[in-house]
Amino acid sequence: MKIDLGKDKISKLIKKFAIPCVISMVVAALYNIVDQIFIGWSDAGTFGNAATNIVYPFTVIALAFSLLIGDGAAALFNLSLGAKNKKKASKSIGNGFILLIIISIILTIIGIVFSNQILNIFGGNPKEMKCYQYAKDYLRIICYGLPFYMIGQGLNASIRSDGSPKYAMIATVIGAISNIILDPIFIFIFKMSVKGAAIATIIGQILTFIVSIFYLKKSKSFQIDQKSIQLDKKICKQVVSLGLASLITQLAIVVIIAVANNLVAQYGYRTISSSGAAYGVVIPLAVIGICMKVFGIVVSIVIGVSLGGMPIIGFNMGAKNIRRVKETIQYILVTNFIIGFLAFIVFEFFPILIISIFGNGNSFEYFEYAKYCLRIFLGGIIFTCMTKSMSILLQSMGSSFKSTVLALARDVCFFVPAIVIIATASHSVVTMLWSAIIADILAFVLGSLLLKSELKKQIR
Repeated sequence: MKIDLGKDKISKLIKKFAIPCVISMVVAALYNIVDQIFIGWSDAGTFGNAATNIVYPFTVIALAFSLLIGDGAAALFNLSLGAKNKKKASKSIGNGFILLIIISIILTIIGIVFSNQILNIFGGNPKEMKCYQYAKDYLRIICYGLPFYMIGQGLNASIRSDGSPKYAMIATVIGAISNIILDPIFIFIFKMSVKGAAIATIIGQILTFIVSIFYLKKSKSFQIDQKSIQLDKKICKQVVSLGLASLITQLAIVVIIAVANNLVAQYGYRTISSSGAAYGVVIPLAVIGICMKVFGIVVSIVIGVSLGGMPIIGFNMGAKNIRRVKETIQYILVTNFIIGFLAFIVFEFFPILIISIFGNGNSFEYFEYAKYCLRIFLGGIIFTCMTKSMSILLQSMGSSFKSTVLALARDVCFFVPAIVIIATASHSVVTMLWSAIIADILAFVLGSLLLKSELKKQIR
């Protein structure tokens, strides 16, 4: 049955686009979290989990550039279709595809050539020999799969925007299921530890890439041909402009982890637990990494719901139907508030249950720090969900500047100064966790003001 973005019921449209999108986003987030779970139960244990947290920011950088192009191309595609410019719609997807290939190859070369420098930037310490070696092994293998990962993830947004959210979901799910099946085989049967987790991840990414590439031959509203893939400076600039918020949202996560990891290295041995022993470096690195990935699951759901509304908002913005734009925004914000509230309940009341999924038999200090991290660091999750949602909504409305400002504000402008000031003043890796809640509240207030102003602007 043909979808009419300008007339069909909003709730029906959002469900149709959002549910597959949420599944795709969550499954994509599971790539790293599944590795962490199996590594946590392997001989590598806490050291392996700490190692993957050191490498994690680099994989987020890859995802950031993938979403910069993928989401930007999808947003331009929707706006072009709404304005009935099919030629520009096809060119936005074609140019996006070529840009993904170029950027992914460049990032792969950087990752392989500068692996030691990358680990050092993100909190790796050669003195922690076991952890550092695990991180080095994991990074070098992951780098070989970056082009498949980035192109597969980037095309996902285009496939969804073309009216095939289920296909996009299937492409991602196939890779994730492969990773889940292969992880225990490589880690426990072949006894490859952290290296095995990296190999399993790459295989899954290759499968997602292959399925996504096949879609280009059966697309509905765009055509990949010689004309559409010829790089157009104007189109590329628009793609980057519209995708900038997605890039900054992801890069902000990199900044958070890099700063937090380095503060842990500085103050981990100076923070004493209730048992009288210091938390050290490895425990906070492992726990913060787990918390960030659990946080990523919740945010993936929120982003999935928000992206589900992107085709509706983009089309109706192009068609100047502001009433449907406002109705879509309201539905998405209410849904994401409920998601944030449920996550808050889980983090506050069941922290040990969550952390135990990532391995048992850890020390008292490990579980104590994990409780602090989940309850404090993720305590503002409701505000985070609303802010992330508002950033994507602004992006969907074509307001890339406001979307970028909001994406940058929470993590870089508010969180980083807060965590540095608090950690420096307290010399504590526990007290510094409160910086997240401060940043969440400030960003929510800013996001509300920006979204309100954009809606008023559109009404005029």
